[in-house]
Amino acid sequence: MKIAQAPLAVLLVAAVSPAAALEPGSESRPRVLALGAQADWEHDSLTDALVTVYDLGRESGLWETVIRTDTQLLTRLPLERNAKNLDTFDAVFLLVSGELPLSDEQKESLLAWVREGHGVVAAHGATAALAEWPGYVDLLGGTFDGHPWNEVAVELVVEDPSFPAVAHFPRRFRFTDEIYQIAGFSPERSHVLISLDTSSVDMEHEGVKQRQFPVAWTRQYGEGRVFYCSLGHASPVWARDDVRRMWLEAVKWALGLEPGAGTSPRGSLR
Repeated sequence: MKIAQAPLAVLLVAAVSPAAALEPGSESRPRVLALGAQADWEHDSLTDALVTVYDLGRESGLWETVIRTDTQLLTRLPLERNAKNLDTFDAVFLLVSGELPLSDEQKESLLAWVREGHGVVAAHGATAALAEWPGYVDLLGGTFDGHPWNEVAVELVVEDPSFPAVAHFPRRFRFTDEIYQIAGFSPERSHVLISLDTSSVDMEHEGVKQRQFPVAWTRQYGEGRVFYCSLGHASPVWARDDVRRMWLEAVKWALGLEPGAGTSPRGSLR
């Protein structure tokens, strides 16, 4: 099924009420840290992802974005040079990879910051990062365990069409991307938004370890909100209007600008 895509400007108008959008430079606007630190495989789409978050915030007027490709600001210690740390931000967008060099203070600060009510929006390879840190794996809800088909055309299923970030997708739609296996994922502890229809792939292919493939989900982490979607391997994915709208709504939800629907566990994973 081919998805008709409206111009992004139309989607932004539909997704943002005039009362919600604030003037550029407003001190009331939330701040998002878009983090692209890499300690392993670097996706070619990294720049596209970071710029997408920046552009969506600027065009909607809903948030300001600071882009970094290092982990310096993942701390609550005072930083004289940058005068920013986690407490400067309301949400963090993660497209990171590998075992990033985080100190114990940084790890403890990130988890505490989210538990206190801040947001996390994570994309694609974010689950392929920090696999040796159990706290991070628990935060996201699982860890990368291979993509046996590489880039492949599949059928995806929207499991919760009421959730704002996926409500605009057809209930079933075709999509070409890498489909991740997620180790340690529990549908009883996360709210599945999109899953893979496994009848659309070769389940006997070498490297297939799982029988269920969540693609996007949300989690409540203390008082904080966590959104993850594994789509986004190649640059063209980030140019799609339907995908851009998903990320717009995901960041809004993580910032608390959307209702809290979708935070309860949902076990109907295919």
